Amino acid sequence: MELSFGEKIKNLREDSDLTQGQLGKLINMTQRKISYIENNKYEPSIDDIRAFCLFFRISADYLLDLPEKK
Repeated sequence: MELSFGEKIKNLREDSDLTQGQLGKLINMTQRKISYIENNKYEPSIDDIRAFCLFFRISADYLLDLPEKK
């Protein structure tokens, strides 16, 4: 079973030992917005996705379940 976008963000955050509030401060988002994203109650914008990718140093392909290039 594939993880949802929100589950991936939550796992990345927890692996970094950050609270939602701490992550929010580091990437200029509110704790509430992080919570909504993690619980799949809010669809992140392109800017949100970019902020997560830059902070966690990951590809948007991973977050968006895009296939790897062959």
